[in-house]
Amino acid sequence: MTVAAVSLVLTGCGLYNKYEKTVEEPADVFGIDVPAGFVGDASIAQMSWREFFTDPLLQQLIDSVLARNTDLASARIAIEKSQASLQAAKLAYLPSLYFSPQGSLSSFDGAKPTKTYNLQMQVSWDLDVFGSITSQKRAKKAQLLQAQMSEEATRANLISTTAQQYFYLQLLDRELEILIETDSLWKASLDTQQALYENGQTYSTAVNQQESSWLDVKLQIVGIRRSIRSTENEICRLLCITPQHIERSHWGATDQYHSATEGQRLFEERFMKLGVPAVMLERRPDIRLANFYMEEAFYNTQAARAAFFPSLSLSGSAGWTNNNGIEVNPGKLLLQAVASLSQPIFARGEIKANYKIAKLNEENMKKKYIQAVIDAGYDVNEALADCQVAREKHIYYNRQVEVLHEAYVGTHELMDNGKAAYLEVLTAQESLLSAQLNEAANLYNGAQAVIALYIALGGGSK
Repeated sequence: MTVAAVSLVLTGCGLYNKYEKTVEEPADVFGIDVPAGFVGDASIAQMSWREFFTDPLLQQLIDSVLARNTDLASARIAIEKSQASLQAAKLAYLPSLYFSPQGSLSSFDGAKPTKTYNLQMQVSWDLDVFGSITSQKRAKKAQLLQAQMSEEATRANLISTTAQQYFYLQLLDRELEILIETDSLWKASLDTQQALYENGQTYSTAVNQQESSWLDVKLQIVGIRRSIRSTENEICRLLCITPQHIERSHWGATDQYHSATEGQRLFEERFMKLGVPAVMLERRPDIRLANFYMEEAFYNTQAARAAFFPSLSLSGSAGWTNNNGIEVNPGKLLLQAVASLSQPIFARGEIKANYKIAKLNEENMKKKYIQAVIDAGYDVNEALADCQVAREKHIYYNRQVEVLHEAYVGTHELMDNGKAAYLEVLTAQESLLSAQLNEAANLYNGAQAVIALYIALGGGSK
């Protein structure tokens, strides 16, 4: 009856209560401007990264990064350290046992030395009457969950970064193709202008202008090749290997983002699914991490509150000794048991200050959780807006390239027939090149936006 009454009192004062999230998430976390059709029961975040990224070479690259990256390895080591701390916290319920043998040899004024010894086992046991050990154990478990969420966040970030760098390499390859093709065409135009000048059919200014534009393409080719080398080096850093060539598929070789007959698949509705806010909150590692920070702070407050109550410990020892001056072998058995109760009365305000600090930290973690939810909604809103913009621009860029290509061919034919000036052809050439590069860059921006949306919704963490 007494034990039940004590347990009821301790439960009532909150020392053994378990953590429950009481923070209410903001409404309209995705933003009020998100179309209703984009929010549903399904979400792209439910796709594994292998399903989301279908390029086999990209899959191999991500696998290698996840296996070799040191940041992810450090996150895994942090999990193991937290597991060890939690195991130690669980064992705190058990008594401590020590073997402490002692021996001495003493002589006074030349007398025969006296030998004494103590062969004893010492035991101490802190009883968790007021929940201090329990709260500390639960706080350690929350720390383990934090380490696991940090590992998931690191994993998602590496997947995102690797994919973005991979697609950037494909973009650079595509831009290099466009520039090399343009280099060939413009060199032919330069040769034509040179021949016309030698035959007195055009001015030297036309030749100089054409050569200047051709040299500008040459400069861009040099710059693109340097960017390719730099991007490959960045991927090698993620892989923790020395700089080397990175294998990748040709631009448009897979149906992940490119299809010659169906347009750009990254703009399909399936890549725009957000899911419901609750699903997003459950999947995002940073949201779960913020929740586990609140949980740890709650149990730290519990432990700080338990410090106001007395601590009860049991200790004892048992063994053999001849310390009483009786020369027998192996000696006399020594038994000792002590129970101690320590009730804090005045600790120079330290206990009260610790409790106040713990409460303030708990309140701070709640505010940070709210901010994490708001940040998550911001990430989703921005990524979705970028996806929509890239999709709209793609229609216009695609048509722009078509009409400018027609204009270039037509203008060149007119110039060959003496019905157009070289400046018109030059303008048509430069406009077509700019449109082609812009179209390719927009496709990359769209890919980036879709990846950002995937990660913002909690994808890639597992």
